[in-house]
Amino acid sequence: MKPKVCITALEFPPDIGGVGESVQRIAHMLIDLGYEVHVAVFRAVFRDQRARAAAGEFQRQSCQTTEQDGVTVHRLLPAVRSTQAKEQDYFCDLYGQLQMLHWQYQFDLLHAFFINEMGFLTTLLGQEEGIPVINSVRGADLHKHVFSPQQLGQITWTLENSAWTTFVSRGLMHRARTLVPSIEEKSSAFWNAIAPLDFSHLPQPALVHQLQGTVIGSVGSFRDKKGVEHLLDACQSLGDSSFTLLFVGDFVAKERDYWMQEIERSGLADQIVITGKVSHSEALAYLPHMDIFAIPSLHDGCPNAMLEAMLAARPVVGTNVDAIGEILEDSVNGLVVNPADAASLTHALQQLIAQPQWRAQLGLAARDKVLHQLTPAIEQQNWQQVYQQVLGTPSQPEQMFSLAI
Repeated sequence: MKPKVCITALEFPPDIGGVGESVQRIAHMLIDLGYEVHVAVFRAVFRDQRARAAAGEFQRQSCQTTEQDGVTVHRLLPAVRSTQAKEQDYFCDLYGQLQMLHWQYQFDLLHAFFINEMGFLTTLLGQEEGIPVINSVRGADLHKHVFSPQQLGQITWTLENSAWTTFVSRGLMHRARTLVPSIEEKSSAFWNAIAPLDFSHLPQPALVHQLQGTVIGSVGSFRDKKGVEHLLDACQSLGDSSFTLLFVGDFVAKERDYWMQEIERSGLADQIVITGKVSHSEALAYLPHMDIFAIPSLHDGCPNAMLEAMLAARPVVGTNVDAIGEILEDSVNGLVVNPADAASLTHALQQLIAQPQWRAQLGLAARDKVLHQLTPAIEQQNWQQVYQQVLGTPSQPEQMFSLAI
């Protein structure tokens, strides 16, 4: 009988987001390794529930179960019963639904992605039901939410009680081990993987006709951690260079007014193109139209968007944070600058604008890096080793995590 795994995540395709894409990729790796994989999807930000309650739209809790390419997906929604409901009411509801899923399917292992939203509920269930739990830290959960006094206790408790914790960068693992030293013997770090893509068959994206001069592009859901203000400052210092600054995606709603203000202050509004939210395939289609891919993040886990840009042979300018600074080798397969350093970012952009042949050289080296060192086969082997360790069938000691970073 196949071991049953339940992954808990805040998103899963067709939801847009890097965590959902990673969960989908890993779920199929586990299926190929012989596991029966379920994914329980729920959000721990209850804006929709509060808006419904305020509008007088109440509802029972619900669980919609479907099969997506061999993965059993359960989308959980808490009940909306009151305009006075608090976060703990919704969390309690979701915990009960997750518990009922376990009673129905009898999972052998639980695996949570994003430690502060999914991790606590999943690990509490594992502790109560005697099921091992893997927690996977992706970035903002330890970079940002750890500074919430309300969440810090749950985060450290979850780290302490995980059977294993994985990280997408050494920096994230170092922070977790600083907070909870006891996890050193039950944690590992390895990068996300990227599968080869044929960009030549993608349709022409909608706004490509607006791109003029050297195209400096970035892809994502733009927010505080992305360092956009420093990119604006750097581009403002490029002087008379002919360029377009292309944002593929949109700014998060709660910060949108701030970013529109920053764009207006930069004086670059006429040179900026913002696509708004687009499908994953359309986001990929923009990559070949970029001359430079910029990712000036202040912190960022292991961003899939950068790996996709490298796969498209785009020269990358990135900051020395998390997996960005671990994967990029300065002047070898990209240019690396310190975070929040607009002057260094300007210099890097100027170098690449002036030297198209070097851009091409760096782009090809970036593509070679991901094709040989960030392959799905390597990531799958790392997950196989983690799962064997947690389920009590470890690999030989000399083989354990030989591919981890």
